[in-house]
Amino acid sequence: MDLKQKKVLVFGTGISGIGAAGLLEKTGSLPVLYDSNEKLEPSEIRKKLPADSQAEILIGELPEEKLSELSLVVLSPGVPTDLPLVNRMRQAGLPIWGEIELAYENSAGDILAITGTNGKTTTTSLLGEIMKHHQENTFVVGNIGTPYTEEVLKMNENSITVAEISSFQLETIDRFRPRVSAILNITPDHLNRHHTMEEYIRVKELITKNQTEADTCVLNYEDPVLRAFGQTLSCQVLFFSSMHKLEKGLWLEGEEIQYGDGTKTVPVIRTSELNILGRHNHENVMAAVGMALSYGIPLEEIQYVLKRFVAVEHRIEFVCEKNGVAYYNDSKGTNPDAAIKGIQAMNRPTVLIGGGYDKGSDFEEWIQAFDGKVRYLVLLGQTREKIAETARKCGFTDIILVDTFEEAVRVSAEKAQRGDAVLLSPACASWGMFPNYEVRGRMFKELVRAL
Repeated sequence: MDLKQKKVLVFGTGISGIGAAGLLEKTGSLPVLYDSNEKLEPSEIRKKLPADSQAEILIGELPEEKLSELSLVVLSPGVPTDLPLVNRMRQAGLPIWGEIELAYENSAGDILAITGTNGKTTTTSLLGEIMKHHQENTFVVGNIGTPYTEEVLKMNENSITVAEISSFQLETIDRFRPRVSAILNITPDHLNRHHTMEEYIRVKELITKNQTEADTCVLNYEDPVLRAFGQTLSCQVLFFSSMHKLEKGLWLEGEEIQYGDGTKTVPVIRTSELNILGRHNHENVMAAVGMALSYGIPLEEIQYVLKRFVAVEHRIEFVCEKNGVAYYNDSKGTNPDAAIKGIQAMNRPTVLIGGGYDKGSDFEEWIQAFDGKVRYLVLLGQTREKIAETARKCGFTDIILVDTFEEAVRVSAEKAQRGDAVLLSPACASWGMFPNYEVRGRMFKELVRAL
């Protein structure tokens, strides 16, 4: 689509919206940066843009006549696609893209894209390190922190882009086509946005929408939805498994990850040689290895990076030890399934800090996964009563309700005994108390180090 000198509405003024507006302006379009939140100050939004930006800024109600001036709408990931205003835009015949589609239309080179409910950031970071080791001209973008739109104009046909893609971003793709994709797992999350599990699954599977026989999708064999989905794809499929030996793919056999191409099997790495804990991380490693091998990266290069890769910040991240108690920051455990992985990775009695924003999750499986490891459950935030009620129904009663994050850390430190762990793994989003899980995790580390 030729957008030169065309007006494009960018809906949302956060990191993604600012990145999209910047790219549009650099490529000759006329961005209109819009936010429906009437409390926002246009002057504050203007400060986020380059000093020479000519972008128009609109706040509050969008005038109906403005729609007729537009050629395209770019939605930020946080904007639901079923808002009445977005539906009006569709009815007006406007194409609706997301930031990912806008970036893809302006990018060059190959893209390797990762989605899934949990494990995206670790897998993306690891694959990014493998690709950077193989080729300097590598970009790691998307939900991991750096907007895709900010990097595209640096790319050329030899570039490799590794992208973490959320369900919110996949809702608005059109021609986006990864050379290699991966869906790590699918468990209930963001149902307040997608409404049904079926819709959430459909959106996740969109990552393969435009892939052809020349492309590959890497899938988790242990996820029954993905195992069945793999049978329907026209692209190449590579499975990984933490529980089953596969004829072709990657699997965990005892303490060793193996790879088989259908004719021969080769050892990849022993889990004791990795610097990241837990079976879920072994799955993340297999996914990254599968993507790299599918792209043609030599195994020796992959092994070199695997032995040097360390845990991603906020994902079962060891903070320090105080008075014989080990503290772990798993602030990225923003849903029950991710938090299950956190508690499963603990190898000692644990005081667990949970609670936060309510995304409509069910917490029963998380409580049942405590498996005798959790000595106390310290709860705060919007979901604390809901989680406490679920815990009691499951027979777990060592619950402490607190009002502040500082109190949660202090009480946890008081209850923990030498040889225990204190784990922040909230099973909830941070919104309402913190801007994002990163701020929550860093605050936890500051409070722990100050004990």
